[in-house]
Amino acid sequence: MELAIRVANVSKLYHLGARQQAGYATLRESLGAAVAAPIRRLRQFYQGDRTGLHDAQSDEHWALKDVSFEIRPGEAIGIIGRNGAGKSTLLKILSRITSPTDGRVRIRGRLGSLLEVGTGFHPELTGRENVFLYGAIIGMGRQEIARKFDAIVDFAEIDRFIDTPVKRYSSGMYVRLAFAVAAHMEPDILLIDEVLSVGDLAFQRKCMEHTKRLLESDATLLFVSHNMFSIKALCPRSVYLSKGKVVFDGATEEAVCHYDQDGSMEVANWAEKTVGSDPSQCPISISSMETLDDEGQSRTLFKYGDRIRIRLHYEVRKPIREPNFTVAMVRSDAVACCNYNTSMDGFSTALVSGSGTIELRTPPLKLVSELYALHVLVWDTSFQHLYCAQVGKSIHISHPDLSTEFGVFHEPAEWCWRN
Repeated sequence: MELAIRVANVSKLYHLGARQQAGYATLRESLGAAVAAPIRRLRQFYQGDRTGLHDAQSDEHWALKDVSFEIRPGEAIGIIGRNGAGKSTLLKILSRITSPTDGRVRIRGRLGSLLEVGTGFHPELTGRENVFLYGAIIGMGRQEIARKFDAIVDFAEIDRFIDTPVKRYSSGMYVRLAFAVAAHMEPDILLIDEVLSVGDLAFQRKCMEHTKRLLESDATLLFVSHNMFSIKALCPRSVYLSKGKVVFDGATEEAVCHYDQDGSMEVANWAEKTVGSDPSQCPISISSMETLDDEGQSRTLFKYGDRIRIRLHYEVRKPIREPNFTVAMVRSDAVACCNYNTSMDGFSTALVSGSGTIELRTPPLKLVSELYALHVLVWDTSFQHLYCAQVGKSIHISHPDLSTEFGVFHEPAEWCWRN
């Protein structure tokens, strides 16, 4: 059987901070720059300014390095990894938006891709006009677009706004229309980046069901997402990337374990401007986290109604009086579902210094079945000063019936009947 996709030793090099021209250079400008460059570099050398001689080397960033894998027709493959791992760069190479620095890619079949919200849309054109424009960009003929137009608009659920310029659309409306066009292309291979997280939950489920129908018709899927539940639902196999390299290629369950371990205790993205990107430089930091059941056994899978013991090992750079430890449970779609903190729970931490351990025992958890990331924040008691904010390991809560369709949590109510 011929392969749908073959990626062989693909690498992508970027030069960070390289000067970009404002527009296309003329032939005269290009020749002039080529002649002047050696003279400018010699002048820098003799004047003692040698920094420019090493700029290209010191600013090199390999977004991908020797990435190789093969995909058979009809396979659904998850591409997972932390921010900056090279996932989106890989999809852009596969989509021919950018070319690799080294290596080769072979693709067999009609390719559809959904990489960024509104890619290929013109803000001044209406939704109707952009359907034809975007469809043409991704390889659909005008007659094919016209034949599928009503189905595309119906799927996107924006028929009232189809003749409105898309510059007035919300990001969610962009996603609806872009996904609808790409999906109705009926591609042999579909590439989907994280953009689906912009839509609401109902639309995400709709996209998932449509993607499953494409898979049933032997389409090939490459799916990039931080939502591990979605990855597990669609993709039996996943490729785990870290720092531009393939760390693992195999069963999704094992790939997710690598994903969870790799990102443990990194600084939360939203907090980097406040506390910096290196947790060891924070006044206090969490060096490791353990999740245990009531018997003290290490676990990451819990049942609805279980108690969880969350043990935090911390390091203090300088003594802090009454640090307010907070543990938040954040759903895979970035919804913060609940949190526990020492201040509101009436637990005094006094003066902490050096290293130590603090443990939280939750009440019986009534959260619905989902994947939850454990975020650890340390504030002062008034929640005004943030000392650190880190993302710990993820846990799974299971229930045979309760899912996100039932909301965030479920608590039994009291009912009565009157005739």
